[in-house]
Formats: sequence, structure tokens, C-alpha cells
Amino acid sequence: MNYYNEIKEIFVKNEIYKKVKDYSKNRSDLNTYFEVGRLIVEAQGGEARAKYGNKLIKEYSIRLTRELGKGYTERNLRNMRSFYIKFRKWHTLCAELTWSHYRLLLSINNENQCNYYICITRKLNLSVRELRERIKSKEYERLGKNVDIEKPKVESLIKNPILIKVNNKNEKLTEYALHQSILENIDDFLKELGIGFTYVGSEVKIKLGDRYNYIDFLLFNTNFNCYVVVEFKITELKAEHIGQIIKYIGYVDKNIRKSFHYETVGVIICKKENKYVMEYCTNPNIFVSTYQTI
Repeated sequence: MNYYNEIKEIFVKNEIYKKVKDYSKNRSDLNTYFEVGRLIVEAQGGEARAKYGNKLIKEYSIRLTRELGKGYTERNLRNMRSFYIKFRKWHTLCAELTWSHYRLLLSINNENQCNYYICITRKLNLSVRELRERIKSKEYERLGKNVDIEKPKVESLIKNPILIKVNNKNEKLTEYALHQSILENIDDFLKELGIGFTYVGSEVKIKLGDRYNYIDFLLFNTNFNCYVVVEFKITELKAEHIGQIIKYIGYVDKNIRKSFHYETVGVIICKKENKYVMEYCTNPNIFVSTYQTI
């Protein structure tokens, strides 16, 4: 079998197809690169040998460049080989991701992790730059072990630690300074929290008995149809923090939440966790995470 001629023919057909049917050229690209990867693996004698055989790829690259022009570098052909080896096992190709998205995913060796980034890119229509930033920040590693992006639970979408942008890293971080930094970068903060979080207000004034209290941040999650009370602590988690947020949750449930909303959720973001405090917290709607400043 002449693998080179078949590979060349596939590339030529893809270029023609893209010009005629521009609307689906991304799907054509992905199918083309996947099929070329398969042929390269076969030409190199199977998957076990293909990972180490680059001599044939160099030959194909030189010939393709000479006969078809730019875009057929050794690196590109190696990526196509890796693309086939990895994604024939893991995932049906998603045309909502581009070849550039998939190239970013080639370095990921964990199947669940890779599928998470594919799903989050599709759901949020992430650009290549946005996907790169999420991978670089180790977003998947900061999620719960049993995260299911297709059927998520609130707790599985709250990262730990949560990365917070601050304007002056050398400044002593008080709760006020942390609060202001979040307000100035509120869009980044909401994205960092997870899917579906929207801003309702900060320093939300509420009256408990004859005293006024202030909720650090009140959010709403459109995916889970519930209000989210967020409290920040620049110290280790303490028992009184749990008591405080329970009161805030109760207030929101009684005075703000509508009958068609689910129960309010509370999130305490602190400098350091305390597993003993959480061990005796019986409220299933309270979650704790730590933060890191960037």
C-alpha cells in the first residue's frame, strides 16, 4: 500500500472541500488530520512503533511541502499522529473545537481531565487562549475528584484553591483589600468560581434582629437556579464562620429566594481550611475553599 499517495490525496481533497463548503471546514480539518494520523501509524508499523518512528514523517514532510506547499511540517504530522492515537480511544471528535483546541489537549494524558476540557470548551465556547489559561491554571486539578461536567453538582464545580487577581501583590491583604480586588476584577472572579455564576451585589445589607449585617457577595447560579452567599476570610476557617454564613443563608432563603428557586448555597473562601470545623457542619449547602492571589 502506498501510504504517502493516500495521505497526499486526503490533504488535497480537504483543501478542495474547504473551499466549496466553508461552513463545515473545521469538521473536515479534524477528520482529515485524524485520518492522516491513522495512515501514519499504519505506515510506521502500528501504534507501538509509531511513537518512536520519525524518519518516515520527515520524508513525508519534505515531499508534501515540495508538492503541496506550506503547512506540512514534521511537527504538524507528529501532532496528527498523536491526535489519532489519543482520540481514537477517548472521545468522539467535537466539531465545536478547532484543531488549535485539540493541539492544546495533546499534552494531557488523563482521559477524564481531557474530556472535562472538551466539555467546558463546548459549553462556554472558549477561545484557544481561554482554554490555554484554564489548563495553565490547573483548573481540573482544583476541582473535586468526581466532577461531572455534563451532570454537575454545585460542590464539584467549586475549585480549591480559588485564584484571585490582586492589583498589588506587595500590599498587606486585609479583607477590605481582598474585597476591592475582587470587585475590580469581578468578571474574572465569576469565571474562576465556575459555570453559571452571576453577580447580584456586594456588601449586601441585611437586618438580623436589631443589628445590620453585610454579606460579602451575593451571587446567583443560573445552572442550579439558586442564590449563592460568598464570605471571605483571610484567616483559617473557624466555627463562628459557619454560624455566620448559616444565618446569612437563612435570611436569603426567607427574604430573597422565590418559591421556584432551589435552596441557597453558602461558600466560605478562607486562607486555610480546618477539617475539624467542617466535620461537625451538618448543613449540606455549605462549602469551603481556600484562595490564592495571583
